[in-house]
Amino acid sequence: MTWCAHVPSFSASPLWALLQGSVVAAYALVQVLVVVYASQRYVTLWRWWRAARSAPPVLPVPGRWPRVTVQLPLYNEPRVVERLIDAVASLDYPRDRLEVQVLDDSTDETTALARAAVERHRLRGLDIVLAHRAGRDGYKAGALASGLERATGELVAVFDADFVPDSDFLERLVPNFEDPRVGMVQARWGHLNRERSLLTVAQAVMLDSHFILEHAVRMRSGLFFNFNGTAGLWRRSCIERSGGWTHDTLTEDLDLSYRAQLQGWRFVFDSAVESPAELPADMEAFKSQQRRWAKGSVQTARKLLPRIMAARLPRRVKLEAFFHLTGNFAYPLLLALALLLLPVMAEVPRLTGRLIGALDLAVIVTGVVPAGLFLAAGQRALGSSGWRTLRDVLAAIVVGAGVSANNARAVLEGLGERLGDWDRTPKAGDQARAPAPPRPRGFPLRGGRQGLVELALAAYFATLTAVAWRHGHAQALPFILLLMTGFGYVGWSSLRATSIPVEGAPQAPRGGRSWETACRGGRSGCRRPPSSGAAPRHKGTPCERSRSRRSRSA
Repeated sequence: MTWCAHVPSFSASPLWALLQGSVVAAYALVQVLVVVYASQRYVTLWRWWRAARSAPPVLPVPGRWPRVTVQLPLYNEPRVVERLIDAVASLDYPRDRLEVQVLDDSTDETTALARAAVERHRLRGLDIVLAHRAGRDGYKAGALASGLERATGELVAVFDADFVPDSDFLERLVPNFEDPRVGMVQARWGHLNRERSLLTVAQAVMLDSHFILEHAVRMRSGLFFNFNGTAGLWRRSCIERSGGWTHDTLTEDLDLSYRAQLQGWRFVFDSAVESPAELPADMEAFKSQQRRWAKGSVQTARKLLPRIMAARLPRRVKLEAFFHLTGNFAYPLLLALALLLLPVMAEVPRLTGRLIGALDLAVIVTGVVPAGLFLAAGQRALGSSGWRTLRDVLAAIVVGAGVSANNARAVLEGLGERLGDWDRTPKAGDQARAPAPPRPRGFPLRGGRQGLVELALAAYFATLTAVAWRHGHAQALPFILLLMTGFGYVGWSSLRATSIPVEGAPQAPRGGRSWETACRGGRSGCRRPPSSGAAPRHKGTPCERSRSRRSRSA
């Protein structure tokens, strides 16, 4: 007999049992938290079903059309600057009550292109100015605040560079401000390049549900919701009395939105007004945008949640605000849950394994299923159904799972003290479906290292598939396969710095026309909500409104 026979097995030691118990407890706790966050989708769907039965209000034509300042914040946007300025110059609004500010922080040829476009439209009678800043103090928030000091409008519209507003944008949103309590009106985002790739399809599906369901539900339920940074109209006094634009978070729009509603201002979401925009067609550009949104929301939560919880607000408003501002915490929780799967499956006793199996099933029922229903409901509200919708929803779920590591990192960074840089999203400037363009010069996309990490995670979950099958955890396979596919797609696309074209997709409108313009011509593929939606309607027929437009400047 050797001395080894007298050494006790580590796997049978109290320390190992304690380690096993700790892993199981951590896994169960994370699962419970994931279930809590994911179940909010069911709450949103229930509220949406209730709100869908209510009739939209009727908006009268204003007796006096207020002066409006349109702000266009720019930073190195040579591909889209002229398209944006031309679209805003075509807004159907009395010229003596319209001011346009091109707020340019660019360091490239964008400034020259913007100056030429501004001069061209100024000669045609438009009140338009170019304000160029040598530095980027405060980034976008700093540019908007600087422009507001010189603005002359009672109302202030904001458009990012990748938007192409339709000519009737202002005349459809301005009537909402007949109610003196209204501080901001948000339009729904459209998608110029929705069908360009699986990535753009996934983004469109996620954004559609965000607007059609989340915004509509929060507005109808008397809950706080946010201005999305663009395609919205503000009452100037609302901005000023709420503390103005600040740049101590990366989501200045979310920050100001909550501060304004804490002051008692009412926000409106008009789902009938669509403002088309360009979606990021490159995976790294998309991930950069997602990082900024996730990190900024955590920074806003740190800044405002104590104030929200201390305010004299209904409990349901506080609860919804908490889940709204901390919603991105679901990403690190999801990642932690996924990484704990392997030790749990390999080591837990059979009895505990049954408990873990029940929790795995709970994650699918309260996480994956409501996410799919939430996304499908958004498409159904826009008139889409059938196998195409199923494909689009699956694409959105896969992409959402695949960016969980990217967004988890952003959440952890948001918990720190460092503000971080305001990284702009590169724009391709194309409206038609076409092969993905080469990377724009001047935008070094740092996706290689993180792409490799995501591919490593995909390999981890591929291994986990075999482990789950061997140890009798078949109920966890859908969750594991989802993460494997998501990380594989996102990681591979990050390394390629491009996305996969969808075969047979219809072309978007060409020649600078927006989807809304194409819809008027009967083109298929338009994404407008049905007329019975929850958006406010204007009083009178289209002909009556047309006569009103002709007479209001008389």
